[in-house]
Amino acid sequence: QLQLVESGGGLVQPGGSLRLSCGTSGSTLDGYGIAWFRQAPGKEREPVACISSSGASTNYADSVKGRFTISRDTVKNTMYLQMNSLKPEDTAVYYCNARRGLIYWGQGTQVTVSS
Repeated sequence: QLQLVESGGGLVQPGGSLRLSCGTSGSTLDGYGIAWFRQAPGKEREPVACISSSGASTNYADSVKGRFTISRDTVKNTMYLQMNSLKPEDTAVYYCNARRGLIYWGQGTQVTVSS
């Protein structure tokens, strides 16, 4: 069974950058659509970015377009979220997600953007 573990969160000043990683165990990511979601305090979990199972297409929330980049390393079976030009409104717990019939979630990593 696929297991996902996020890392790379932390405290960063506005305008800064972070790279989140999502490592896997139990299975490879072959054939999985992957995505990053986030949930801010008092708000619902929302999608941030995704890659199709074929890897042919990516999609981003309007709020992060041009600032965030989703990617995956098929050799390391790891997915990434590069976040640049961070804003306070990006503060949230970030979750990685993989889906192929079933949906798998990581435990989340906190990102705080504050001066």
